Amino acid sequence: MLVDPRTVLADTWRAEAPRLVGALTRLTGDLGVAEELAQDAMVAALEQWTRDGVPANPAAWLMTTARRRAVDRIRRDATLRRKTAELGRRLADATDPDLDDQVEQIEDDVLRLIFLCCHPALTSESRAALTLRLVGGLSTAEIARGFLVTDIAMGQRISRAKRTLVDARAEFDLPRGRERRARLDDVMAVVYLIFNEGYAATAGEEWTRPDLTAEAIRLARMLSDLTPGAPETHGLQALLELQASRLPARLDDDGRPLLLEEQDRRRWDEQLIRSGQEALAQAEVAAARGAAVGRYYLQAAIAAEHARAATPEATDWSRIARLYDLLAGAAPGAIVEVNRAVAHGRAWGAAAGLAILDALPPDALPGSPAVPSVRGDLLLRSGRASEAARAFAQAAARSRNAGERALLARRAAEARRLP
Repeated sequence: MLVDPRTVLADTWRAEAPRLVGALTRLTGDLGVAEELAQDAMVAALEQWTRDGVPANPAAWLMTTARRRAVDRIRRDATLRRKTAELGRRLADATDPDLDDQVEQIEDDVLRLIFLCCHPALTSESRAALTLRLVGGLSTAEIARGFLVTDIAMGQRISRAKRTLVDARAEFDLPRGRERRARLDDVMAVVYLIFNEGYAATAGEEWTRPDLTAEAIRLARMLSDLTPGAPETHGLQALLELQASRLPARLDDDGRPLLLEEQDRRRWDEQLIRSGQEALAQAEVAAARGAAVGRYYLQAAIAAEHARAATPEATDWSRIARLYDLLAGAAPGAIVEVNRAVAHGRAWGAAAGLAILDALPPDALPGSPAVPSVRGDLLLRSGRASEAARAFAQAAARSRNAGERALLARRAAEARRLP
């Protein structure tokens, strides 16, 4: 069977881009130069593989070609001349790399690259874009489509992020101690942001964007592998996999969004559920050794409760409510309180959930449909249909996503028909 060089190159780039850019950044000390060299190697691969065929080890071919181009770049760049003797000798003498022999160094480079993309000098949006570009290997056009902006706007955002790193004199070395823990939180937050944008898009016509959820899961698995003793990274992987397992059932046959209790659970992805449960078990092992757990572990434990329930009626809402109480202590915030209201409302009655919502500040999540949406559900469960209809209508008016807006409008219409 003929092998399409373009397909192999695209697959290799997606899998190897973070290792390639990370290794080149370590060697040259310049993120921009590293990305240029990686792109040059990709162009060379397209030309040579199309002409001569795909090499036995495409990843090693890309690394070797990029390293050789790094030697040439170093030799002719006056600002890097002082490094020529050291780096030029190390790179020029290198044989074609066997990636398996360099796993530890390469994986360290990937972790460094992830931390660099999530530097505190960058905004959360820039961190997400740069992570998808350099660690995820996505093109600027792919990232732009995922976040509903133009290719030009996304390209400018990525360019500004790189300039910011230069201006901030960001180090490629891994942060240590307290800074490392703080930066790891930032990294996980970016991966979770990417996932959430794919799982429930904030705007646009599409209810979900599976390409973003898949990329976030890949990044979470990578981060989990790179930090085996951290229960929160395992918890993040578990959370994303368990939530993503519901994606096949989140739309009906006509493409309309479905609530959790309306979904056909037989369509949930069993493989993702098993993988998520295994990741959660790894988090528990790490926690048993004394490592601290937090928001991602607790949210994963909540998602696991839903995954264990064969039917909506079998859901252990009391346990979920207690987990949300713990989450409110570990990661307080309005979103957590809204979800805690849902859990308390299901576990101990609508009044319990409404009491939590009523305790929120009046301006909590002002641009989000979350508060009126949950309020509408709790009011409906308490028999106050007309109030529920008004709450659902308010939520629909706040939503910028067409699928979510249609779902909320449907619920408002259904509530109006009730006595």
